[in-house]
Amino acid sequence: MMPAARRTSRPAGAAADAEALLREAFGAGTRRFDIVRRHGEQVAARALKIAAGLETPALDEAFLYTAAMLHDIGIVKTATPQLDCHGDQPYIRHGVLGRQMLEARGLPQHALVCERHVGVGITTADIRNRALPLPLRDMRPVTIEEELICYADKFYSKTNGGVKAAKSVHEVARHLKRYGRRQAETFIRWAARFEGLILS
Repeated sequence: MMPAARRTSRPAGAAADAEALLREAFGAGTRRFDIVRRHGEQVAARALKIAAGLETPALDEAFLYTAAMLHDIGIVKTATPQLDCHGDQPYIRHGVLGRQMLEARGLPQHALVCERHVGVGITTADIRNRALPLPLRDMRPVTIEEELICYADKFYSKTNGGVKAAKSVHEVARHLKRYGRRQAETFIRWAARFEGLILS
């Protein structure tokens, strides 16, 4: 039995809330604001489209949209000049930085999306083995919303202003394989589960 049709456009109230937080963090009209907003919209659109076709109880569209828009808010504190971000933190920390920022705003569930979206999620073994400058805790997605946003994020680059077309599943898997087999295999499972995309 096919799931009932669901709305896939962005929820109006959620869009306004997300934009307000991004403007506050990045500054309206800045290049970094435009990059992060555009990237967030790409991720949110794909996540909402996938959610609409899942044979699961309806997900909270407002949360999914807002969390997708805010998942990269922590990059504002990183030293990533190519994205017009001039903080003092390494890029690998943008997830935990975003968690801190959104927890301070009373958004604990959105905060967890920030922390758990990097790569396909970071394990304590990853942190130890690669000596990553991160708290020693498991940072893999747990909920379906966290998995959806983490998955959708992998298709879109923020470089070149975030205007490039979506990467193919093969391109993403090939990129993730450089970081380890677990990363690529996790993404491949998500591709099959969420979009019926099977890699040969």
